[in-house]
Amino acid sequence: MSQVYDRVALIGLGLIASSMFWAIKRAGLAGEVTGYARSAETRETAREIGLCDRVCDSAAEAVEGADLVVLCVPVGAMGAVAAEIAPVLKPGATVSDVGSVKKDVIEAVAPHLPEGVHFVPAHPLAGTEHSGPRSGFAELFENRFTLIVPVEGTDRDAVERLERFWQGMGAKTEEMDAEHHDLVLAVTSHAPHLIAYTMVGVADDLRRVTDSEVIRYSAAGFRDFTRIAASDPTMWRDVFLHNKEATLEILGRFTEELFALQRAIRTGDGDHLFDYFTRTRAIRRGIIEAGQDTDAPDFGRVKRG
Repeated sequence: MSQVYDRVALIGLGLIASSMFWAIKRAGLAGEVTGYARSAETRETAREIGLCDRVCDSAAEAVEGADLVVLCVPVGAMGAVAAEIAPVLKPGATVSDVGSVKKDVIEAVAPHLPEGVHFVPAHPLAGTEHSGPRSGFAELFENRFTLIVPVEGTDRDAVERLERFWQGMGAKTEEMDAEHHDLVLAVTSHAPHLIAYTMVGVADDLRRVTDSEVIRYSAAGFRDFTRIAASDPTMWRDVFLHNKEATLEILGRFTEELFALQRAIRTGDGDHLFDYFTRTRAIRRGIIEAGQDTDAPDFGRVKRG
């Protein structure tokens, strides 16, 4: 893959940004990658492991002269970061992000960006339960979708250039409007995470079940809940606070479905349960057929070495 940008700046150096750096370098997508993290400890770790060509001590220093700036911070912090870097953004540069929420991010970031700077929000549908600069790996985005969410009036060349960039990292790209994005992600990511946090919390509250029993006798379903519930708490706090409407709508529908299943169990309606489980099982098959997971025993979670 040929170089897409001369200089890329990554603001925030967690799982996604670190994976982006390794994927960028592997494919030769940028001449230089600069990085910044608010925590001095994170910046020191990044320097120690060779994450980014240059780790800067301020966001403004990192974005100066950059052709692409990617905000990889929690969604609740993006507006403040945009305000901080706005005065030094290069004319004609593209600002993007990797946030799991789009409508609120656009409202928070767009007003701060100067005229002549292109804003092209994006969201890679990839991740693990791990966080921090050491957690990234170049293969994270391979065969995963990155949703591109252009704001009204966005320069098409800037959009297409960003799509080539993500494709160069191995991702599939599709465009989507912000409101639809937030609804889709409430179904596929946000509500499932909240349910996982809740289920693990219920187990923790059951005083008659000791911690050792929960850990020692965890079946596959509960282990999957704990994997999801191990995700970064700051990121997920911000996701729920900034995608309230869509998440609450999906949780309302989930509650209705749960009550129907409770009724079927209580009344011994085995036909309803069997039909419901048969219908929902097909969703899993569809995900595998779409190449977004594997039916291998490790569910594709073993990091390739």
